[in-house]
Amino acid sequence: MKHYAGLDIAVKETSVCILDETGRICREVKAATHPEDLLRILQDPAWHLERIGLEACQLSQWLFDGLAEAGLPVVCIETRHAKDITTQTIEHCGRTHQQHSISVMLLVRHLGRHS
Repeated sequence: MKHYAGLDIAVKETSVCILDETGRICREVKAATHPEDLLRILQDPAWHLERIGLEACQLSQWLFDGLAEAGLPVVCIETRHAKDITTQTIEHCGRTHQQHSISVMLLVRHLGRHS
């Protein structure tokens, strides 16, 4: 089964939400904002990550590079796109977490390309 991860980056901690291809939340967790800490979560063999999304911010290039160098399928999302999907996710399902919204966006875009 394919999985999609959304990362909500803050200076000290990053929130991670992993969805399966049906949109079910498989894991929500916080980790220190450092590539090595995020790799410990994202490289778990339980996840077959199709895409990992993180919103553009001051730390995103550093994190993006660390995840990409490890071979993970990471994408950086423009802030305005992340804000738009967060608003739509809140209206649709009441969830307010940025990392969940990013995961949903990756899943929906993937499904749209393959339907």
